[in-house]
Amino acid sequence: MRDDIKINDRAAAIGHKLIEKLETVYDPEIELDIYNLGLIYAIDLDEDGHCRFLMTFTDTNCGCEDTMPAEIVEKLCQIDEIASVSVEITWSPVWKITRISRYGRIALGISPR
Repeated sequence: MRDDIKINDRAAAIGHKLIEKLETVYDPEIELDIYNLGLIYAIDLDEDGHCRFLMTFTDTNCGCEDTMPAEIVEKLCQIDEIASVSVEITWSPVWKITRISRYGRIALGISPR
């Protein structure tokens, strides 16, 4: 799991499953998945299987603001340990290009450093 995502122990225990699902949710304008794009700020999984997901978007006028949270809920609910998901959107801190992973930078043709 990325170091810049706040994650509790329960969610960290299924981190590989979370990453696998999140890498299939793409920002349609940038054509990179939300995990490598750095849109995820926090993942918290409670003992009842409820996953609280905190994220942002690259811009306040993102066209996927209505559809992406529903796609995240759909994908994460496919994980056995997750019973329900709530997606919260925040604009603070503001997303910056420095949040893109090394893989994401290479995929977008940006210097990986």
